[in-house]
Amino acid sequence: MKRQNFMTTEEVASYLRVDKYTIYRLVTQRKLPAFKVGNQWRFKRTILERWLKGKMNIPLEH
Repeated sequence: MKRQNFMTTEEVASYLRVDKYTIYRLVTQRKLPAFKVGNQWRFKRTILERWLKGKMNIPLEH
């Protein structure tokens, strides 16, 4: 199954195992990278994964 390039707020909340209101809060605080399409937030999967790697509390090995 092909992975989608863009995720909805609900998909990101499920992926991170947090409430969707946590996602909304992080987006409005500009702590989570997202963009709006109409009145809905969208998240580019590659940018979200890069953001997650940057938030790790241990250095990543290459």
